[in-house]
Amino acid sequence: METVFLNGQDLTPETLKSLQSFESKIDLTESAWEAVKNARKVIDKVLDEKRTVYGINTGFGKFCRVLVEPERLVELQNNLITSHACGVGECIPVGQARALMALRINILAKGFSGISEETISRMIKAFNSGVVSQVPARGTVGASGDLAPLAHIALGLLGLWDKKISAAEEVLASNDLSKLELKPKEGLALINGTQFISTIGSEALVRAENLRKSADVIAAITIDTLSGKVYAFDNVIHEAKKHKGQSIVASNLRALIGKGSSRSRRNSFSDDHTNYQDPYTFRCVPTVHGVALDSIKFVRSILAVELNSATDNPMILASRDRTISCGNFHGEYPAKALDILAIAVQDIANISERRIERLCNPSCSGLPAFLAQEGGINSGFMMSHVTASALVSENKGLCHPSSTDSLSTSAGTEDHVSMGGWAARKALQVVKNAEHVLGIELLAACQAFDLKEKEGHFKSTEVLTNIRNLVREHITFMDKDRYLAEDMEKSTELIVSGLIADQAQFIQ
Repeated sequence: METVFLNGQDLTPETLKSLQSFESKIDLTESAWEAVKNARKVIDKVLDEKRTVYGINTGFGKFCRVLVEPERLVELQNNLITSHACGVGECIPVGQARALMALRINILAKGFSGISEETISRMIKAFNSGVVSQVPARGTVGASGDLAPLAHIALGLLGLWDKKISAAEEVLASNDLSKLELKPKEGLALINGTQFISTIGSEALVRAENLRKSADVIAAITIDTLSGKVYAFDNVIHEAKKHKGQSIVASNLRALIGKGSSRSRRNSFSDDHTNYQDPYTFRCVPTVHGVALDSIKFVRSILAVELNSATDNPMILASRDRTISCGNFHGEYPAKALDILAIAVQDIANISERRIERLCNPSCSGLPAFLAQEGGINSGFMMSHVTASALVSENKGLCHPSSTDSLSTSAGTEDHVSMGGWAARKALQVVKNAEHVLGIELLAACQAFDLKEKEGHFKSTEVLTNIRNLVREHITFMDKDRYLAEDMEKSTELIVSGLIADQAQFIQ
């Protein structure tokens, strides 16, 4: 079983997503253990010197001026967890909860939180034992940290939650785990941060990157099958506009459609150019997919930083032997980025749905209506296109930016928030919906591919033919109507698993 060593410096979205699996364990690097130790010394010194510091011996938020007696400091931290565990609705999948817990540990490992070695050790042991709290999906506004979901992570480790599955205390005991016994400042250290936003957002990002590359491949199959031209993908055209993503996608399409001894008829760059123009859903793919590529790269640049950023308040500065109150817990960066991710991915789905229409519409494709043999008796892909349309429409609503909203909380103390939790959750849903839309296009494009082959004068490139063959290993040609939802799920899984993108590893 692989052990991932955390230090708060170099955790990637891919590694974080991999930590959803129970096949992974975590630990801290030696330097991280030292940083944790040094930060805790600052807390202990504050207590020894009887100084007043927010979050250590004061109330929280609007109660920041309420001093708490030394004998009640542990009670203060426990009360913070129980009172802030206010999430509602369905719980996030257990894999996401594991990643959320691991990400908070990664931030604690930076040494700005003041957590004790004992407490973080117990958290690591719980993670490695496969024990994680249930975390309701709703209830964070993404400022002062993702307080509610992180409080739920802590609540189970305290042995206090008994909802739905089994009593937390029993689970801890059956796995030979000790309940957390919070020290001063530790409750606050467990819940300050953007880790819910970043955990859900990282999964959305990794899946979006795979989807974007798969979309280039699937678009190429459709374009090639429907006799689209590669002229519009000429490198000189795209170098004249200078957008990096656009040039990359055009290069991908040239590689997929326009190269190789077995490229489709009329798709050679040496062929005689005509004034014929393909529809926008063909010739504008480099622009639409390209800006999605550039947007996704931007989102990665934000999340790569956020996954390794100290997000506590107050920050424990061991190097200066002091604490400073700040606003690093605010989730505006990942919230804005994930709003952008949703919009970028939606347009990939949007243009895919339009290509599905062209595949199914005989006046556009020259193929049987809805790609059905014996149309009328069989409906073919009629309703699968409707499903794609429904998903695209749903995505349009989900793309309304969350981060444009803010509601004042905590009696005006926390008077601007990011709404990043909703930005992350809806971004992931947009990606999932888009995966289904592209799965439908893949099915329809392969059906059209086979129909063209049956006509006897169609030959595609080797890579696109191999992808069609891969699909046929899992989903047979539809010669008559059948339960299509099952095929759609298989097709989507081929995309989500990375198998489609892996067939074209030479593209970016």
